[in-house]
Amino acid sequence: MFTGIVEEKGILKKLEIKSQGALLTIQAKSILNDLKVGDSIAVNGACLTVTSFSEREFTAELSSETLKRTAISRNSSMNIVNLERALRLGDRLGGHIVSGHIDCIGKLISSSPSGDNRVLEFEYPQEYEKYVVLKGSITVDGISLTLASLMDNRFQIWVIPHTIMNTTLENITKGTWVNLEFDILGKYVERLMDKKNKTVGLSKDFLSENGFI
Repeated sequence: MFTGIVEEKGILKKLEIKSQGALLTIQAKSILNDLKVGDSIAVNGACLTVTSFSEREFTAELSSETLKRTAISRNSSMNIVNLERALRLGDRLGGHIVSGHIDCIGKLISSSPSGDNRVLEFEYPQEYEKYVVLKGSITVDGISLTLASLMDNRFQIWVIPHTIMNTTLENITKGTWVNLEFDILGKYVERLMDKKNKTVGLSKDFLSENGFI
């Protein structure tokens, strides 16, 4: 579990595509402190398992499913990634609850200044529109952000200078693919409502249709 508060930017040194996924080698600094093999690290929002590490870098494996669902292999010109270690019990939840399981890939379609801030507009697959709520939370490449405005299969976020400087949003350009994770609370509510609708029980129409009345 993560919070969407990026700890540092790492450098993707190597991406080795394999038959069953990929192997990443990432150069980092502060997150290497007290790191252990088997630890979880969110890399651009995708929860990955550390398989080895040294004083300057770590490696992590991606399954074929993770590789398919994420933008990690799509932005060949970008080698900077957002990094966050898993949330520890008792830590402050500065962003929102983030699972590290990417829902889909989006794309930056515009970026414009607004004073010291920036307004970024992204497009995403239409079928995920039900999870997008005005002033709600969304994770973009592992960054916890607030939805400022909504359009058909698009949304805007306003980003402050601190977030820009300390994340990959500093280098993002039009056409860049990003990992999106929608608020997990909305997905739980949807699942509960779906189960409720399926277990409403007997009705007069049901009994009639099946010859009981």
